[in-house]
Amino acid sequence: MEEIIGKNIKMNTVREIHDAFDSGQLSPVALTQGYLEVAQKSHHNAFLTFCEKRALAQAKVAERLIAHEGQVPREKFPLLGIPLGIKDVLTIDGVRTTCASKMLENYVPPYTATVVARLEAAGAVILGKTNMDEFAMGGSNENSAFGPVLHPTHSDRVPGGSSGGSATAVRAGLCVAALGSDTGGSVRLPASFCGIVGMKPTYGRLSRYGLIAFASSLDQVGPMTQTVEDAARLFEVMAGHDPLDSTSSLRSKENFVRTCLTVPDWSRIKIGVPNEYFVSGLAPNVEKSVRTALQWFESQGAKLVPISLPHTSYAVAVYYMVAVSEASSNLARYDGVRYGARPSLASETGDLATFYERVRANFGSEVKRRIILGTFALSSGYYDAYYRRACQVRRLIQQDFDEAFKTVDFIASPVSPTTAFRLGEKSQDPLKMYLNDIFTIPVNLAGLPALSVPCGEDSEKLPIGLHLIAPAFQEGRLLCLAHAFERRSA
Repeated sequence: MEEIIGKNIKMNTVREIHDAFDSGQLSPVALTQGYLEVAQKSHHNAFLTFCEKRALAQAKVAERLIAHEGQVPREKFPLLGIPLGIKDVLTIDGVRTTCASKMLENYVPPYTATVVARLEAAGAVILGKTNMDEFAMGGSNENSAFGPVLHPTHSDRVPGGSSGGSATAVRAGLCVAALGSDTGGSVRLPASFCGIVGMKPTYGRLSRYGLIAFASSLDQVGPMTQTVEDAARLFEVMAGHDPLDSTSSLRSKENFVRTCLTVPDWSRIKIGVPNEYFVSGLAPNVEKSVRTALQWFESQGAKLVPISLPHTSYAVAVYYMVAVSEASSNLARYDGVRYGARPSLASETGDLATFYERVRANFGSEVKRRIILGTFALSSGYYDAYYRRACQVRRLIQQDFDEAFKTVDFIASPVSPTTAFRLGEKSQDPLKMYLNDIFTIPVNLAGLPALSVPCGEDSEKLPIGLHLIAPAFQEGRLLCLAHAFERRSA
């Protein structure tokens, strides 16, 4: 971006960009054009679709507002002129939404997801739709029907998934911030791998209207940003009840940015360190970085408390029973009649089985695998043995967190057992890929808020994320803790 907007302008964050707008060093149109040019030339494959006309129209509106007001009207439009990327699992009216699948390759929705509509109402500029694992099923972003996303700094590595396109776009400077979705770690894992901030809110905190469903009881939208403060900005704009989403929380909106920027009362903070999250298989460099981060909290006056989450070992199995069962149900609608790609009329026959076979061929192998597993788990004679039992153990996992939060304020752990792995390294071993989410999955099962904030690098300069977890609806305090940690060397 420097060669396009000028080398003397520092503009990694919303605050810095707005300051540049106010001083006249930069305009929303020039900024948007710069990001579009860089993103369209990028080799990362982070974007699937660009909204050039929409973005420039939004930037022109922002420019007129600033000219009229004399500066950025921050209270009314907290994201005015800020270029964003949107994961291609969220609908935008008139913009192709594919879920990185051939099944929806030509789908153009007539409506906009609530969270995106709220960002646009706050003045944000939507650059385009970011690449992802197909239907958000994957942890490496290698499952996209339109090719894998490359890691922003190490082209031989994965960016993490399923929101890998958003993570790479933010870290590579292709947009200021982006939205992802998190079903089992799909915001936090790529944030950790790419060295940015990624937040999964409490289930119900952000509307799921317009979020194409994978596993409805687990899916949640989350911001992916360069800084914790910017995560708070996006989150504050998007939060609030939505009558279009029956699972949307009725909790009133809060000033998350103000809370984020306050100084923690360290003497009152207790951070739980779960024994089950520091086990064999955890890479030594990851453990070292996380424990160093924990020592910093302790040096500020916070108390570290060893805790146990005894049902953690069941989390991956429970998740991959609940998630695939809900995926089987949600993806049943793509039958080529109501939704999804339909074979050409010339190829249609009177054989319904053949017709469905041709339709379902548009799904990739990982999506097919999960549909088959979920259909089996929900089938007659197996529902009680698999899906119902998984739901019962899920409740035990939730109770583990409930008990832990009676004695601690937060829980800290690694985001992933390793840093970003090589492209193709785990693609032939689904179980190994699934185990990469072992530390993030329990949070989704319990519906809790959590985030990844960079805490170091390994010997190959690959980022490492610190995983911070808070009780339900305590996003403000979570952002405050993460912001303090982020600013530790400032």
